[in-house]
Amino acid sequence: FSRFSCFICHEMVLLDNSNFILRLEKIANAAKKDSSFTLTFKRYDGNDKPVPREGRPPLPKPETYMCLMRAQSKSQKISTVVRQEDVPAMMSMYSQFMKSKMDGLKRVKKVKSKTKATKG
Repeated sequence: FSRFSCFICHEMVLLDNSNFILRLEKIANAAKKDSSFTLTFKRYDGNDKPVPREGRPPLPKPETYMCLMRAQSKSQKISTVVRQEDVPAMMSMYSQFMKSKMDGLKRVKKVKSKTKATKG
């Protein structure tokens, strides 16, 4: 039973854009305590099949490409497909997520050099 439950937790889950951001926030909160997570962006053409071998007809080229976003932590993998018309809304949700979760960065103190101080 433990092997089966471990298999389920590593399965990739395809979500819609708003649910992806909500789940990403949960992953980020869980990762803040003891681990990390990765987020990747990839151009996606809508084909789920591999490239055919020689002598077989090629896969059709899409009219527009989409963006595949994947997030992965130790125990979870989630993904979403962002269509071209949804990019502005998705990027605004993603930027809000980044602004809210990037609070652990340390502020770099600027060191004034004597040459800059005398010039200014």
